[in-house]
Amino acid sequence: MTQLSGDARLPLHVLVSDDLKRRMAEGEWDPETPLPPERRLADEYGISIGTMRRVLNELAVEGFLVREQGRGTFVRRVDFTSSFTRFFRHGEDPGSLPESRIISTEVRPAATEVAAALELDDHAQVLVIDRHRIFEGTPRLLETIHLPLPRFESLVDLPAAEFEPLLYPMYETRCGETITSASEVLHIDPATEQDAEFLGIDAADPVVRIERIARNLLGSPVEYRTSRGHALGFTYRLDIK
Repeated sequence: MTQLSGDARLPLHVLVSDDLKRRMAEGEWDPETPLPPERRLADEYGISIGTMRRVLNELAVEGFLVREQGRGTFVRRVDFTSSFTRFFRHGEDPGSLPESRIISTEVRPAATEVAAALELDDHAQVLVIDRHRIFEGTPRLLETIHLPLPRFESLVDLPAAEFEPLLYPMYETRCGETITSASEVLHIDPATEQDAEFLGIDAADPVVRIERIARNLLGSPVEYRTSRGHALGFTYRLDIK
């Protein structure tokens, strides 16, 4: 029988739910492999099948699982393409993806704001990725991405050519980190010299700065990203579902 950890004052179904989230986050089941049947899971945890069904249904409502009639219950896989267009859109065709160019990757101590965003100790080591996004030949975005180590150690020495346009599938396949949610804050700043050179604008022109914190299955922050683009003609769309 599986031994549950956590606050013993919590209801049993909450402890079981938390343990299943932990097992999903650790990659025990991939999105193509169904979870064991309800009866087997109930026996494993020593609970009734009714309680187990409640746990699985609640995890499905929360977006962790997908329950398919006749096939079983699966870990939910995020639609990474729609995630990009939902979190950030710059007025282009919502079905198109920008070109991605990795400019540099470097291991550094986390700056104070990065450590706070990722809930790390001050000066913890992070992988910093600088990336340009280009739409139809036109430079549009400068991105700086911070990833905590050692979670993303497998990306440290990865050649730039092997990075994919969408990073979240890479996090899943190479690092075992599945992104399930993200929060963003938008700011308007004057352009820096670097902004002006890349975007072809004047220094001090307005740029949009988007700060994103992306979280994994357990709700832990695993990516801190800043994106900068010219504010004129900028369009932002957010679909709340």
